[in-house]
Amino acid sequence: MHLGGVPSLGSSFDDKIYHFIAYFLFTVLVYNYCKVRQFKNANVISAVVVIVYGIIIEVLQQTITSYRTLDIYDVFANALGVVVAISTLKFRTKLKLK
Repeated sequence: MHLGGVPSLGSSFDDKIYHFIAYFLFTVLVYNYCKVRQFKNANVISAVVVIVYGIIIEVLQQTITSYRTLDIYDVFANALGVVVAISTLKFRTKLKLK
C-alpha cells in the first residue's frame, strides 16, 4: 500500500512499522491522560482503549470505504505497539521508584 507522502524505510512492511510507532505513541498519550486524571488502572485502561480503537478503525476501513481493507497484520502491529509502550512505561515507573 502506498502511504502518500510518508518516507519509505526501504522494507516491504513499512506500513506495519508506522502502525507500531503510531500506536506506541497513542498508547503513551492515553496513558498520560489516565495518569493526569488519576485513573487507578492506567495501564489496563490505556491498553484496552487503544487496542479496541485500532480494531474498530480496521473494521470501519473494510465496511465503509471501497478503497481500504481490513488487515489483520495492521491489528497485530497496533497491538504490539501497545504492548511495548505499556512495558516501557511500567519499566520506567519501576526505575523511578528505586
